[in-house]
Amino acid sequence: MHISRVQLVNYRNFANATFRFNAGINTIIGENGSGKTNLFRAIRLMLDDDMLRWAHKLDDGDFHRGLGNWRGHWIIISLEFSEVSQDEAIQALFLHGTGVVENEQIGTATYNLIFRPNAAIRAKLGELEMGDQAGLEALRRTITIDDYEPVFTGKSTADFADPAVYQSLVGNFDTVEFPDELSPPEIGGRMPAVLSVSKEVCFTFVQALRDVVSEFQGQRTNPLLTLLRGKSGELDADTLDPITQRVKDLNEAIEGLPDVGEMRSHIRQTIRDAAGEAYSPARLSIRSGVPTEADKLFQSLKLFVGETDDEYEGAIHELSLGGANLIFLTLKLLEFKYQQAKRACANFLLIEEPEAHIHTHIQKTLFDKLTYPDTQVIYSTHSTQISEVSNVENVNILGRDGGRCESYQPTAGLATPAIRSIQRYLDAVRSNLLFAKSVILVEGDAEEILIPALIKEVYGVSLDELGISLVNIRSTGFENVAVLFHDQRIRKRCAIITDLDAAFFDLAPDMLDTDDETRAKERATASQNAGAARRARLTAFIDGNDWQSLHLAPHTFEVDFVAAGNVEIAVAALPTVYVDPATIATATNELRSNNAALYGTRILTMAKSAGKGWFAIQLAKLITPTARIPAYISEAVFTTHGRLSRAVATNIIEYRMLKSGLPELLGDDYFDEVRALVRQFSNKEIDTQAIIAGVGAVLPGDAVLDVLGYA
Repeated sequence: MHISRVQLVNYRNFANATFRFNAGINTIIGENGSGKTNLFRAIRLMLDDDMLRWAHKLDDGDFHRGLGNWRGHWIIISLEFSEVSQDEAIQALFLHGTGVVENEQIGTATYNLIFRPNAAIRAKLGELEMGDQAGLEALRRTITIDDYEPVFTGKSTADFADPAVYQSLVGNFDTVEFPDELSPPEIGGRMPAVLSVSKEVCFTFVQALRDVVSEFQGQRTNPLLTLLRGKSGELDADTLDPITQRVKDLNEAIEGLPDVGEMRSHIRQTIRDAAGEAYSPARLSIRSGVPTEADKLFQSLKLFVGETDDEYEGAIHELSLGGANLIFLTLKLLEFKYQQAKRACANFLLIEEPEAHIHTHIQKTLFDKLTYPDTQVIYSTHSTQISEVSNVENVNILGRDGGRCESYQPTAGLATPAIRSIQRYLDAVRSNLLFAKSVILVEGDAEEILIPALIKEVYGVSLDELGISLVNIRSTGFENVAVLFHDQRIRKRCAIITDLDAAFFDLAPDMLDTDDETRAKERATASQNAGAARRARLTAFIDGNDWQSLHLAPHTFEVDFVAAGNVEIAVAALPTVYVDPATIATATNELRSNNAALYGTRILTMAKSAGKGWFAIQLAKLITPTARIPAYISEAVFTTHGRLSRAVATNIIEYRMLKSGLPELLGDDYFDEVRALVRQFSNKEIDTQAIIAGVGAVLPGDAVLDVLGYA
């Protein structure tokens, strides 16, 4: 049996989210604050026996903040189980509580926690006349959290994540329409109080490893102590009796030492001298603290580990962070194995961010090796090493959209061949596209190297700061990767950058052409035709998909880089390609010629001679804030990023003013007026057009004007 679906409605930062899981190992990835911990908490409220009491203590802080007024709304946490065991005892549990009968046996089961207003409040809501907003608001003002009740149900048939279904069950707060049925059958029947799914499953949660040393010191959190407590009850008393007798003898021997007796006498006498006989203790002794009870003696054991080959074994606090985390995780896994051996209904293991301080090779090995029979494992992770070896069909991605969090399944609706292609493609480098807020796909080393350098130097912000992952697909084919970004799958923006490969010189045949010139024209014609076909294919591919956009270099990246106004950067790179002064002089004239046929041919010759990747590295070293970014690249970056926040736009403006050098030429007060406008813009006192006009007056033609339209 495994969890096949989790639905969260109005719970914490989830307004409405559905997660889908498969048997075996599942991975949850997402940026900070996207709800991974809250998802785990929701599952634990249902299945972790240690958390069950908290399910009865939900409060107004557990409602999704996007609701505004939570009063009257419901929190719903719904689990669906698949492949329910046909074991008679398990069938009986779900038949009575949560099962959906299929051919007289249960194959799937639902188990829900519904936090809702009590029956009296629901009845009052149902009595309101349609459209009576005043009556609704008056009633809602009287509702407190004490008017809410937690209800566990099973056998539900409702799709709680469907807004229309939610309205039919809870009501429409906009039109003031509430159901008369207080306990609609779709939500399932109440679970009998004598039944608890959490007591019938093996469930272990391994929290994110923040401070392992303190965890080992805690009585409740020390995994070794938990294991020893479990084992101490299984020890043979006859085996321990001789040991406990030796401990008693040892304690008596220590207590009988002359120095111990003398110290006891000195303590008693000093107390009498200080406080008098009337206030002195009646009895005082010094005893050995070594426990003589068998279970306490067993639990006094401590773990010592050696990380090096010098045969030294140290306590946990002496280990490296990674070593301590690995030991802690190992003990928690052993705890799970012990529990698993005792229970047979279902086995669940939740692990929160296991990669902390652990070497990348260990991360991959750990994920690859961590398989237990009949056990569903769910990880949350920030690690591209773990995501690389994850089965992409078993991945849930969390993303933030304003104040709410959403879940995406990257392979939903894809055919098996497409899924296999994606699985092979997502290595540790490329899998970072699953973590990004938005993605840019390129197919060349030059773009991969130079675009991040250009954005950072020209605008003062990195692609990482903008939440953009730039991924070089090389020869994979854009469609094979971009297919991930879709309403059914990952609802994040994806920009495709590619070359149109239009010729930059005359392609008409000429009788005077040399053989080399003829071949060059033939190659350019073929490239131009291929570019036109690529544009048509990709345009059709993204048609109707609001998550994707296509951005084309008119010619090729290197040619358009020079054409954008970066001639002198290319000239400065000449000594990295050529050593002959005459060749450098000729190339300099060609690059500065303003003739596309000349500078285009020269820059491509340089790139081919040096190798495009290596040449891009040399150019990247020469990028300064005065560089110009080709328009199609700026468009791709800021279309993908989406609306620029005023804070980011303000930082870019400040950066461009700082790097302009104008105050040194025109005086320190040159930017005073525009800085006042920037403050007004930051405080939302003026609109985007006003700040564009103000900045344009003091920085005419500056690169900042290319992006302020996105603010």
